[in-house]
Amino acid sequence: MLRVLAVDDEVPALEELAYLLRQDDRIEHVMTAADGVTALQDMVQMIGGGERLDGVFLDIRMPGLDGLDLARLVGGFPSPPRLVFVTAHEECAVQAFELEAVDYLLKPVRAERLSEAVRRLEAVTCPAPEPGQDDVIPVELGGRTRFVPQQAVWFAEAKGDYVRLHTVDGSYLVRMSLAALERRWSEAGFIRIHRSTLVSGRHVSELRFEGGRVTLTVGTETLQVSRRHSRQVREQLVRQHRGLIS
Repeated sequence: MLRVLAVDDEVPALEELAYLLRQDDRIEHVMTAADGVTALQDMVQMIGGGERLDGVFLDIRMPGLDGLDLARLVGGFPSPPRLVFVTAHEECAVQAFELEAVDYLLKPVRAERLSEAVRRLEAVTCPAPEPGQDDVIPVELGGRTRFVPQQAVWFAEAKGDYVRLHTVDGSYLVRMSLAALERRWSEAGFIRIHRSTLVSGRHVSELRFEGGRVTLTVGTETLQVSRRHSRQVREQLVRQHRGLIS
């Protein structure tokens, strides 16, 4: 998930941008700054302290240090965050993309357009694992970090702002949304069987129809498939297992 900084000298615009970003389940944390100098100071402090900053949503016309000048300074960081410009001025687009901006949004910002910008930011910041490469989720356990490989996960359950990963060795709670995990692991054969449950197709050993109910066996667990997802789950599992046999 992404950690981002929103920068705008107009308080209502900054609050609206931060609000929209916080509604996106791909965003883990949103920080704000009301001018370029404060934003630069915050970034230096964060990155210097080892904190991760994935992207900056940046206004252009600001008093003092404007967005383009700030972007040039950020470009000199050892591992600079990616930039998304959010502005009312069309004429700066060429300069913005010369600074390797991920996207260029015009105000007033529409939610669907911002969502596309977040998708682009996620694509360049959190690339999907290469085929054959097993993704790993780090889980904090009382001062220790356990690395849970994707291949070990039987299924995942939504728990509010968290997801519980179930494996042969036990279950682990990680702070992320089920929707974000589904996007991250869909190419690895993970299937949504319920609004709150995502399963690994490779670990499904049985699909059963009884009395109008559909259940499947994953590892040692039996899980119910919602009516809404029943047909899609069956078709996906058949395709997956045919692929394994062929």
